[in-house]
Amino acid sequence: MSDAIKHECGIALLRLKKPLSFYKEKYGTAFYAIQKMYLLLEKQHNRGQDGAGLASIKLDMQPGERYISRVRSNQASPIQDVFAQINGRINNQLKEFPELINDIDAQKKLLPYIGEVYLGHVRYGTFGKNNIESVHPFLRQNNWMHRNLIVAGNFNLTNVKELFEDLVRLGQHPKEMADTVTVMEKIGHFLDDEVENLYFELRDKEGLSKKDASPVIAERLDIARILRRASKNWDGGFAMAGMLGHGDAFVFRDPAGIRPAYYYEDDEIVVVASERPVIQTALNVPFEEIQELEPGKAIIIKKDGKVSFEQILEPLEKKACSFERIYFSRGNDASIYRERKLLGKTMMPAILKEINEDVDNAVFSYIPNTAEVSFFGMMEGAQDYLNQKKIQQILKEENNLSPEKLQQILATTIRTEKITIKDAKLRTFITNDSNRDDMVEHVYDVTYGVVKPTDTLIVIDDSIVRGTTLKKSIIKMLDRLKPKKIIVVSSAPQIRYPDCYGIDMAKLETLIAFNATLELLKDRNQYHIIDEVYQKCKSQEHLPDHEVRNFVKEIYEPFTDEEISDKISEMLHPDTVNAEVKIMFQTVENLHISCPDNLGDWYFTGNYPTAGGNRVVNRAFMNFYEGKDARAY
Repeated sequence: MSDAIKHECGIALLRLKKPLSFYKEKYGTAFYAIQKMYLLLEKQHNRGQDGAGLASIKLDMQPGERYISRVRSNQASPIQDVFAQINGRINNQLKEFPELINDIDAQKKLLPYIGEVYLGHVRYGTFGKNNIESVHPFLRQNNWMHRNLIVAGNFNLTNVKELFEDLVRLGQHPKEMADTVTVMEKIGHFLDDEVENLYFELRDKEGLSKKDASPVIAERLDIARILRRASKNWDGGFAMAGMLGHGDAFVFRDPAGIRPAYYYEDDEIVVVASERPVIQTALNVPFEEIQELEPGKAIIIKKDGKVSFEQILEPLEKKACSFERIYFSRGNDASIYRERKLLGKTMMPAILKEINEDVDNAVFSYIPNTAEVSFFGMMEGAQDYLNQKKIQQILKEENNLSPEKLQQILATTIRTEKITIKDAKLRTFITNDSNRDDMVEHVYDVTYGVVKPTDTLIVIDDSIVRGTTLKKSIIKMLDRLKPKKIIVVSSAPQIRYPDCYGIDMAKLETLIAFNATLELLKDRNQYHIIDEVYQKCKSQEHLPDHEVRNFVKEIYEPFTDEEISDKISEMLHPDTVNAEVKIMFQTVENLHISCPDNLGDWYFTGNYPTAGGNRVVNRAFMNFYEGKDARAY
């Protein structure tokens, strides 16, 4: 993606099912789980580079023995920093007490992070702070083992204010109005309630003391019931993971399946992560043995190792995030790889139409690095076209086809080149704005000598959000090659609406498609639509979410997709560029064909999968109209 955007986070939960001695004997180390957690997080570094954290639980520890460890980092390389801290503490202990090296029981008792249950997180901070207090996992401490709660998640809730007010009504005093804190306190409140009810039941009906009741409470805690009560009013996309101090663990997915979660289980281990290939690689297990956690369900792992799946919230129509497939997730997932290729391939008919099928004078390339797979698909489409053209030529010349003529036909190829090179990030140390822009131009460089003045240069990008990098850097750079025409192809449709489920696209006025539409309204003397839409949005401010409509759609209705694309092309054409510039976008229809299981397309269509989405988009529009630089949720 040429426009850098921050997005959702990554989670990893791991539970060992056997004693630590088993892993020492089979894999040569009691640190097996720590090694796997490092892989699970490092293989998800694409999902978060602002922070990383890890928490561990030791099972069956005695009073006075530490059973929870947690480490977090917001350093430049947070994953490496987290595990450097872990390794440093363990190695220092082993140096001081070398007798621990072969004593697994003593290792568990005395070494930090050596346990059976782990929760890790990598973070992208989409809004505001990036201090250590914002880094997951979060810990809610208590002296009762089973009331200790550790939470980490990949999520964004649209109704944090409402949930915060619910907590206040319950008599709580949350330390801040943040979604993670709010979620943790919600779960924590009902955890406390469940523990208290179980204690009174055990005391009154079974005559147990507090000490004797404690392990029984841990055994009987109904995690599904706690999650149902806590999440009743949640609106948003989430994969929420948690651990309790005594060893229960869970991962819970939103009912629309917006945020991803995959799991694997065998007789040794249970693992949950945000991406399938991460588990494949870390554990070396086949694709088909890794399952997707279904929307609205939780995988619950009790302290005794029993795994169950519970429907926590009724599933909605599945609207898994399509940006997962376009950009966020690792492209080495077998299905994602196929889908990204298809995103490129389905663009080919429109490209051929745009260049009048003149492939002889066309050079195809891509913007590194995330558009590379779509480029391969685009080339498959081009090759299919060329093969059909060759067949037609051969059949046409069938009666007088000479070896020379056949050779000439067969020699026609699609011209592909690696045109763009992304250099190391350049320091923009110059404070003058115009000079800083000049530096931005040089983030990318080009391969000289492969483009003729008669050529059309076609370059595919995975998506175009703001268009800033295109205008300030990429198009200027491509023009240095002096092509006749530059076509930038987006494998994603026009991004018209803000996201409210975890992607840093919350403000309408930053989106090039929105700004292009504003210009079209001005050009055609239809800007009154903006005032009308504002009044309609304003009239819904106090309605419950399920009654709110997305009126922002109305600003796009007077125009075709092509008209908006043409205006975007005009707006992103720098004055200094001589070549004709054309920006082309994928269609929503072809997006769905390419990614049939990830139909969450609200950023393109405005069809939000939860009730809170319509409120957020209207609020984002009102913020734009009122000149407020504020978050819409």
